[in-house]
Amino acid sequence: MAAAERVSRSPCVSKGYVRLRSIMSIQIRRARPGEADTLTKIAHAAKRHWGYPENWIEHWKDDLTITPEFIIRNETFVATIGEEIVGCCAIVFNDSRAELEHMWISPESMGAGVGRALFRHAKDRAAKLKVSALELSADPNAEGFYQRMGATRIGEVRSEIEGQPRVLPRMMIEL
Repeated sequence: MAAAERVSRSPCVSKGYVRLRSIMSIQIRRARPGEADTLTKIAHAAKRHWGYPENWIEHWKDDLTITPEFIIRNETFVATIGEEIVGCCAIVFNDSRAELEHMWISPESMGAGVGRALFRHAKDRAAKLKVSALELSADPNAEGFYQRMGATRIGEVRSEIEGQPRVLPRMMIEL
């Protein structure tokens, strides 16, 4: 194997998973309504990746579900490597604000640039639509990623699940 191939297939280790970086390119396109089940499975797998208890995943089932109607109503995108969908995100418009929602990456593809590609695509698309900023509520495990992408913390969303307090970083990136 040539040195360049070794570098491009170097292992990425995170949370006990060993992944090989893809040597195929990441493509971003609009999601199709018929892909809703696949996107929902990715959302569930991504949330499980962070070690949340299964009863919490069940509690969040509705929030983690991406429906065909959601895909139709919003600017929803998928990241693919070859023919496989490996991530998704959506821009949701509310009044004069734009919200980044359903940013999910399959655990096998985390650390391979998929999230970065999706985030940049969403940012570029929002800018083309004359949006001045994208806001989001991040999972605490993803706050560092969004900071590296240029988002800043603008507040917190407090909630509770099974008596345990949760604080979600509220973030924004100006376009």
